[in-house]
Amino acid sequence: MGSGHGHGHGHSVASDRRRLVIALVVTLACAVLGAAGALLTGSLALLADLGHLLTDAGALVGAVIAAALSTRPATDRRTFGLGRVEVLVAGINAALLVAVVAWVAYEGVNRLFEPAEIPGLPLLVIGALGLVGNVVSLVVLAGGDRANMNMRGAMLHVLGDALGSVGVMLAAVVLLTTGWPYADTLASMLIAALILPRAIALLREVWHVLLEGAPAGIEVDEVRTALLAVPGVEAVHDLHVWAINDRTPSLSAHLVVADEAESGCGAGVLDRATEALKERFGLTHSTLQLEPHAHVGHEHTCD
Repeated sequence: MGSGHGHGHGHSVASDRRRLVIALVVTLACAVLGAAGALLTGSLALLADLGHLLTDAGALVGAVIAAALSTRPATDRRTFGLGRVEVLVAGINAALLVAVVAWVAYEGVNRLFEPAEIPGLPLLVIGALGLVGNVVSLVVLAGGDRANMNMRGAMLHVLGDALGSVGVMLAAVVLLTTGWPYADTLASMLIAALILPRAIALLREVWHVLLEGAPAGIEVDEVRTALLAVPGVEAVHDLHVWAINDRTPSLSAHLVVADEAESGCGAGVLDRATEALKERFGLTHSTLQLEPHAHVGHEHTCD
């Protein structure tokens, strides 16, 4: 016997999508500015920031598409719908960001041996304008669903750009005040070092979801204990807790019920169990199979 419960996130998803589109427009404007600045100055920090911006633009496009696809209903072919597209896009975004960091580190090491002469004033102006755009995007995205992995991935990219703009400005200040030729290179490598741990953390989270790991904040042992505490439940097995995406935790389990709960197919047990899962763990989508003792070995539902 199964019971499913769910609630819509249409308003949240639509709002997130609008925020992502605004951030995309701002990011593309910053990318055009950064490209012009990189050509004008030859700055590796600006090139690193441009790489982040272009990656972010692609990430935001993917995030917008994923947010739209996640609202499409399930079909007979894809019975869970397309909610997991958000997880896949978040993983691709994080992987691309790791690749950009690796490229910046490689170029930075090369420039340590052959420092380039970079003009400080254009670097400072472009970095400041870029930071303004980054802050606007961060403010827009911060108003969205922070529990959404797709939104967190987008914010991670924009945060990386903001750090990049700060690094560009610091390098420009050092160049203007001291003329030290390594300032731009070290700033770009510092940007890469700050972004890498966040990108790896997002990749690990995506990997966990794709491997059907238990959602963050839900301890399976506690779920089992809560189910065993339901009157009429004597044993729990085949307990699985996973998530389609980080907004949709799900559970399935087989509950062995006492003989007296068998009459009426254990409707009272089922109601109490689903309510306990909803109240204690926020599990609004659960599938529970009730098994009387006589049929445990065959895992039959009651007739």
